[in-house]
Amino acid sequence: MNDPLIILTIVTSLTFMLAGFVKGVIGLGLPTVAIGLLGLVMTPAQAVSLLVVPSLVTNVWQLAAGPGFVPLARRLWPMLLGVCAGTWAGAGLLAAQANGRATLFLGIALVIYAMFGLSKKRFAVPAHVEPWLSPVIGVVTGVVTAATGVFVLPAVPYLQALALDKEELVQALGLSFTVSTLALAAVLMLHGSFHPSVAGASLAALAPALGGMLIGQWVRTRVRAETFRLFFFAGLLLLGGHLALRAAT
Repeated sequence: MNDPLIILTIVTSLTFMLAGFVKGVIGLGLPTVAIGLLGLVMTPAQAVSLLVVPSLVTNVWQLAAGPGFVPLARRLWPMLLGVCAGTWAGAGLLAAQANGRATLFLGIALVIYAMFGLSKKRFAVPAHVEPWLSPVIGVVTGVVTAATGVFVLPAVPYLQALALDKEELVQALGLSFTVSTLALAAVLMLHGSFHPSVAGASLAALAPALGGMLIGQWVRTRVRAETFRLFFFAGLLLLGGHLALRAAT
């Protein structure tokens, strides 16, 4: 058990199982939890490379389970196009590890997201601003994704502000995360961070992620989601604060 590779494999498997569990309970959080925890033992760029396959499969699963893909795609395509543009524009930010900059960005992003989740604030987007605001949100989300590997800001608060019903929101999140994952994978391949050996390790992480997701879906019917969300965002706040402080010192 003193073999560093074995220890890293165990840590990675447990991390993806926990991340899948969180996603199974509340419908999001797999990349946030996985990258945040793996950021304690590896660089964000390495963590994101491992995330590609589990994130893509679980988000396609979430996307396919929704009620209306075509109407959502028609409504959200400006944001999704913006996500791709922003991710490609920020290409290289994640790989830039000078002075732990990417880890610092990741920690800050997690803290902001956790504070938003704990505040329980909800916004409303008027229909007349959606045509121009949607691509702006997409571009900003893409840049944040390129810098941190986390694609929840500001996309998740924005989607929550569109007055979608519960099932539409879950499917919209799946659609947004799927596009973000594909855009990020393309950027990683461009910079040589996602090569065959990494792809194999990412594929191996799929099984624990799916297992955790199935357990989380079972638990979701037996616990209050709001209680779980409170602990989730509180833990995320502590994790993000630790990463940011570690990178800054």
